[in-house]
Amino acid sequence: MAGRFAPRTPSHASVRDGVPAPVVPRQAAGPRVRTWVPDGPLDLGLVLGPLRRGGGDPTFRATRDGSVWRAARTPAGPGTLRVYACGGEVRGEAWGPGADWLLEGLPELLGAADEPGVFEPRHRLVALARHRRPGLRLTRTGLVLESLIPSVLEQKVTADEAYRAWRRLVSWFGEPAPGPAGTGERPMWVMPAPRTWALIPSWEWHRAGVDDKRASTILRAVRLAARLEQTVGMTPAEARARLEVVPGVGPWTSAEVVQRSHGAPDAVTTGDLHLPRIIGWALAGNRDADDAEMLRLLEPYAPAGQRHRAARYVLLSGDTPPRRHPKMRKTDIGRW
Repeated sequence: MAGRFAPRTPSHASVRDGVPAPVVPRQAAGPRVRTWVPDGPLDLGLVLGPLRRGGGDPTFRATRDGSVWRAARTPAGPGTLRVYACGGEVRGEAWGPGADWLLEGLPELLGAADEPGVFEPRHRLVALARHRRPGLRLTRTGLVLESLIPSVLEQKVTADEAYRAWRRLVSWFGEPAPGPAGTGERPMWVMPAPRTWALIPSWEWHRAGVDDKRASTILRAVRLAARLEQTVGMTPAEARARLEVVPGVGPWTSAEVVQRSHGAPDAVTTGDLHLPRIIGWALAGNRDADDAEMLRLLEPYAPAGQRHRAARYVLLSGDTPPRRHPKMRKTDIGRW
């Protein structure tokens, strides 16, 4: 637990500030299992890495044995998924009410719906990054709210501040992940249900370091949770249009969501503080590039709908402009 606030121990009989405390689920005898054989190179870290919100994300864990653990709230209920490579195949193990849903979506989660073969590099740096990282595929989670809420938390603040808020809110108001991941010294957590998000008191948002504007956006979104989750059946463009109807959700946030929920290869993020400068520097030596210049540089990838994938390869190249200014000052309004 970051900050000065002690961890909250869940109790099956307690209610805190109007929010029911999570109930520790009964552990099943063993996981449900599925194996899947990818049709090409697959790097689990690259594919699932965008789902991780900082090193202390309570819903995501990568272990030394090469496994990736993920706790998610599915339409069937909370579930935990462990994914690891075994020879030429991938093995998925899942626990909880959402186990079957997670295993059914395992191929798409690992990029089965993605088409990396249609991508044609137009820059030498991009081609080299693709050659060095052949296992990159774009994940498709099929879940909207789990990407929308942390993306809203990342608006207008440093990544560290957003990750800290996400970590606090999920561990304070979520529920232990089903299976072995939900026990031990560092248990994983499933993010709160929409109703639980809606019941979080204003002072708890403040203690988590979230200002009123971002908290209000999340509250508006969870009240429309069912309508927003329906966008997984839409095209990325249609999904973004519906997401942006929610006040406080703009092009930056909607792009960050559909990149994960839909595996959208063309949903390039605009309005970001760093991305235009990185793209401008890597592709044109322009460290002062803005959104317009970034989109111009990525235009060769637009006809095939691959601008987000091209941006991912640029980021993976590690070619970033040298820093000229100090980092943004870290703040924590929860201490005020």
